[in-house]
Amino acid sequence: MKDRLSLSTWSVHRLLGRSIWTVWDEATSRQVIHVEDKKPSLTLLELPSAAADRGFHIMELCHFHLPAVDEPYITQLREAFEAAGVTLHTLLIDYGDLSSPDPVRRSSDEAFIQGWIDVAARLGASAVRVVAGEQPAGDTGAIARSAASLQRLYRYGQDNGGVKLVTENFRELTSTLSSWQSVMAAAGGNVKTIVDFGNLLPGEKAAAIAYGAPIAHTIHAKPVYFEDGSFDEQELRRSLSIAADNGCTAPISVIFDSEGDVWEGIERIATVIRS
Repeated sequence: MKDRLSLSTWSVHRLLGRSIWTVWDEATSRQVIHVEDKKPSLTLLELPSAAADRGFHIMELCHFHLPAVDEPYITQLREAFEAAGVTLHTLLIDYGDLSSPDPVRRSSDEAFIQGWIDVAARLGASAVRVVAGEQPAGDTGAIARSAASLQRLYRYGQDNGGVKLVTENFRELTSTLSSWQSVMAAAGGNVKTIVDFGNLLPGEKAAAIAYGAPIAHTIHAKPVYFEDGSFDEQELRRSLSIAADNGCTAPISVIFDSEGDVWEGIERIATVIRS
């Protein structure tokens, strides 16, 4: 699986330092920005080369890790990926509630995502991942609203650089297998999904991986951690095996989210994926 090995910028979150979070302000009915500034030990421009040195030639980029979106910086970052021989597979947009019953928020969030699709096209990313929704799982109205928006955003991406649209079993609306399936069915076959092992309910995990594997844009290999900081290798291998047995050929992104040395933790997960 080494040719499918991918790395998410979330795994090096602590090294990058700065995060630019977007939240919805109910009082003003608009998005606002909260900046989390910590001392970085690695810049985003340096990351593609650092990843390639460790055997990663596919990456996923969280939108909140981008310190700027002006043309000079986007050009620099695109060139950094190209120089390192790293493919930017997905721009992960971590904000938005396309299922909101509030038409003002829904419209505003959809426009926000369109702006990031434009950024993805300029970066040369093949796809954007959007959050299907933050309304309760199984809410039929929310599922219909989300699916309609996902379809519109898919068309927008195709018309603006051919950027693919994918979603994920991430946040409330897709937190159960049945609700995730309903969103995907309503959105239509053009919208693919990310399968995140860490966001699946334990009792549904095997069935959910089997469902998502054939339509996966990416697998997020997030292991189950023990209290001592180690992780359940057997459980991770089992999850990867279920995905493979059900036809998954998508890139597999290392999701490291624990204490300890970042690169060492990433390599431990990568070793399991490669084996």
